[in-house]
Amino acid sequence: MAPPPAIGIFRVEGVKRVEPGDDLGGMIADALRAMDLELTDGDIVVVTQKIVSKSEGRLVRLEEVNPTRKAFALAAELEKDPRVVDLVLRESRRVVRKGHGVLITETRHGFVCANSGIDMSNVKSGYVVLLPLDPDASARGIRRRLERATAKRLAVIVTDTFGRPWREGQTDLAIGCSGIEPTERLAGKKDPFGYVLRVTQPAVVDEVAAAAELVMTKRSLIPVAVVRGVKYRRSEAGVRSMVRKRSLDLFR
Repeated sequence: MAPPPAIGIFRVEGVKRVEPGDDLGGMIADALRAMDLELTDGDIVVVTQKIVSKSEGRLVRLEEVNPTRKAFALAAELEKDPRVVDLVLRESRRVVRKGHGVLITETRHGFVCANSGIDMSNVKSGYVVLLPLDPDASARGIRRRLERATAKRLAVIVTDTFGRPWREGQTDLAIGCSGIEPTERLAGKKDPFGYVLRVTQPAVVDEVAAAAELVMTKRSLIPVAVVRGVKYRRSEAGVRSMVRKRSLDLFR
């Protein structure tokens, strides 16, 4: 009996330092060629948010930020830099919770996360990185560029690191995707014991994002991975389609 098909995860090394305006899809294609790693139809290219934001110019110099009174007040309460707090408020729809030196906000995209996803790690001193304006569009642009460069049918996922309520630790999630259905809808299908599933909907893109982080890791400076062997449906629904409607949210 043949073993079941395996899933492979490959780190992409040699992606050059990303600057605003860079052709990120082309840079990834160049790195793949330098590694002699050929993509195949169905491969999923996983890209960290940080290099996507850098390529799109989503960098802010803190010296150029003039905080509002509200930002100063919140910063004093949380012992944070008021310039960072000002940016967190600008990038959010609302503040969900505050405390322990952290602002939990709902971003313009609908993501609920710490500090509106603003990051100061792995960026030059005095700057912070904001989330992409439209991560699904970012993923779509990278996918199309890679497909032209490789003549393969691909999917792309843009990832970022999120904490989880009621659990310690963080994990990578998808904040944008293209060419892949974000979830697998199993409602109405039967499990192996004949039970009809009612709400089961695995978040495929989040599962792939978390798996890819195992080879990229936070301190390795590897911002791209390729995941091979995952079965998925093609789609342009994007991660935006995963944001739960307010009317269905039990926690707001």
